[in-house]
Amino acid sequence: MRETNSLPRHIAVIMDGNGRWAKKRGLPRTEGHKQGAEVFRRICRYASDLGIEYLSFYAFSTENWKRSAQEVDAIMDLLRHYLAEMEEREDENKEGGYRIRFLGAREGMPQDIVRLMDEVEERSADKTRMFVNLCVNYGGRDEIVRAARTLAERVQAGTLQPQDITERLLSDALYTAGQPDPDLVIRPSGEFRLSNFLIWQSAYAEFWYDDVLWPDFTPADLDRAIEAYQNRDRRFGNAK
Repeated sequence: MRETNSLPRHIAVIMDGNGRWAKKRGLPRTEGHKQGAEVFRRICRYASDLGIEYLSFYAFSTENWKRSAQEVDAIMDLLRHYLAEMEEREDENKEGGYRIRFLGAREGMPQDIVRLMDEVEERSADKTRMFVNLCVNYGGRDEIVRAARTLAERVQAGTLQPQDITERLLSDALYTAGQPDPDLVIRPSGEFRLSNFLIWQSAYAEFWYDDVLWPDFTPADLDRAIEAYQNRDRRFGNAK
């Protein structure tokens, strides 16, 4: 039995490999994204049952706009469908106890999707069993730039002195303000990159990589990642 007190509080996941999964099967890339969305639901339920407090998923990056218009449109339609489904499954969502937050820039996103995001966040605001962050139109560097601008505006307004800016103040200006940093970052698909995902917050995270493509990712794979995390000695720069 896994010791609850040794579980990571916050797991961040780069949902990678949807397109390659579809290509291997001779399917359109959009089918990979659909299957990936189903895996997202499954992993949320399983992680909640394990007692994970925070889950963050990299769903759509600021760089993903460079993909073909057909693929971007398909991803946006899938997001619309998922958000609308959340409304239809409100009783199930209440039982799950997920507090949903969307991290990323709302500018440039379709307005109907932004409205649905706002509604989902509002309806789940009182849930406390597990916090689920969906990073949409998200980039780690962009997030830090926005936080720096927020602090610069406070300096300009005279409410903050430059010498008083600390790591904590900058952290509190990020999308993840008030949340613990990720303990474990998971990237399936065989890639070994952070890809601009939670780059400030992941400074001391443990990383777990595997060749499995995201649409094939299972609760057993999550178990393997957690077990690898539990077997590591986290020193945070301290010599032992």
